[in-house]
Amino acid sequence: MSQSLIIAPQWIGDAVMTEPLLRRLRARGERLTVGALPWVAPVYRAMPQVDEVIEFPFRHGGLQLRERRALGRQLQGRFANAYVLPNSIKSALLPFLAAIPRRVGYLGEARVGLLTHRLKNPGDKPPMVAFYSALSGEAGVDTDRPRLALPDAQVDEVVRAQGLVRGGYVVIAPGAEYGPAKRWPHFGAFAARLDRPAVLLGSAKEAELCDAILAQAPHRCVNLAGRTSLMEAFALIAGAGHVVSNDSGLMHVAAAFGVPQVALFGSSSPLHTPPLNERAQVVWLKQDPEYTPPLDCAPCFQRVCPLGHFRCLNDVLPERVAALVAGVR
Repeated sequence: MSQSLIIAPQWIGDAVMTEPLLRRLRARGERLTVGALPWVAPVYRAMPQVDEVIEFPFRHGGLQLRERRALGRQLQGRFANAYVLPNSIKSALLPFLAAIPRRVGYLGEARVGLLTHRLKNPGDKPPMVAFYSALSGEAGVDTDRPRLALPDAQVDEVVRAQGLVRGGYVVIAPGAEYGPAKRWPHFGAFAARLDRPAVLLGSAKEAELCDAILAQAPHRCVNLAGRTSLMEAFALIAGAGHVVSNDSGLMHVAAAFGVPQVALFGSSSPLHTPPLNERAQVVWLKQDPEYTPPLDCAPCFQRVCPLGHFRCLNDVLPERVAALVAGVR
């Protein structure tokens, strides 16, 4: 069995969308070690095909060449293959410094000398799962779907610790790291319409956002933003009866667990980063033939609405989302 090192992306949603690639590599006999930043590493611990996860001691920004050289020396001789999933030059440095013979990735940021096998970057914004899976060199990547798994006992333990019943609550994930143009403004009004408990999940940076939602539905919600580990958040999502979110990392987590979900899109596009889940319902006014006037500005992929009206998410009414959740139990 050949030994392979995977250099993971730095965002949770992107990490989830790499799972089909790892499944393909494992199926053809490669033993997989994933190198990931600490906040992304738990995603790979929910992938049964991953044999080992190395948490990188790196930070956002800068090459941190000294740290990469030191880790490269430690990894020399361990791996036959490296798959570099991000497009940055710094992500390709470690496999090069570790002298891994076969180094696969996309062209980008002057990485020609760092990679031995280079794929041309596709134009526009391709579906991300196919983008990553193409690094396997195999065909049929357009049909891949990410999957995550946790032991039932682990899920049940986390759910019970919050005084909840598995399948009897809704997870609300109101954040979106990219910016406010991806955040639906009506989560509080939606939560107030629910007939079940709601768990608010997110990072510590989103605790204030979740507090505002809690204030609109104090008898329905519990705010756990910043109060769980990522693995505990995964367990709460896996045990939920429904997940409602923006286009975010937790949206992709819910899809990979196969949980019923409503995914709300505004400035981004479900053609690029859809929740790949047969139980997902996507709301995107750009594709709604009954919505007028048409959203010619979408998708803009901006962090803040450049036109100032934010129609793409402002006009998604809470009763519409509540009806979708009520219709799928």
